Amino acid sequence: MLLTDSDLQAIWLTIRLAGITTLILLLIGTPIAWWLARSRAWWKGPVGAVVALPLVLPPSVLGFYLLLAMGPNGPFGQLTQSLGLGTLPFTFWGLVIASVFYSLPFMVQPLQNAFEGIGERPLEVAATLRASPVDTFFSVVLPLARPGFITAGILTFAHTVGEFGVVLMIGGNIPGVTRVASVQIYDHVEAMEYADAHRLAAVMLVFSFTVLLAMYTRRSPARKAA
Repeated sequence: MLLTDSDLQAIWLTIRLAGITTLILLLIGTPIAWWLARSRAWWKGPVGAVVALPLVLPPSVLGFYLLLAMGPNGPFGQLTQSLGLGTLPFTFWGLVIASVFYSLPFMVQPLQNAFEGIGERPLEVAATLRASPVDTFFSVVLPLARPGFITAGILTFAHTVGEFGVVLMIGGNIPGVTRVASVQIYDHVEAMEYADAHRLAAVMLVFSFTVLLAMYTRRSPARKAA
């Protein structure tokens, strides 16, 4: 099963996009998830709803508003232009920003569940030992929440790999710049190159199954031990 050079290029671009998006969301999503798990503020509900919005919002709708925001007349577009960065639509970094928004709940929700599952007792013990909040987070919370971080990272990476609507709206279809694997499959089908589409789709199917199998296999021993 041989892939074309353009297929391999699209796969590499997809992996790069998913990797960068996952790293950014680890940095952004962790404090958001921690706040959602610990806060009792009245606006916790609205913030949680905004974070989860990409789960129910059609990708084309999210992509459309991001396109407006990052365009030359949008607030974010005007900011990037004033900084000499130009506009971000139809660029790789525009895809990264769109992917961060679109995959945000896949990072935040598993982490929030992991943080909530820790409970109060470990934090109280750390406080009696005079550990600072920062020490408690890195020495107690992070080790206990490690399974949640692994699940969040896997889901975010896999979800970003499977994006189509948002990346097509924001990135278009520029070879080597914004043409990710899902768009490449679409191009093959549109050109009636079904054999090429089948080969690339099969690679994506095997990847998705392997990721989910690894995640569920890892969960099984933990449940048996419990």
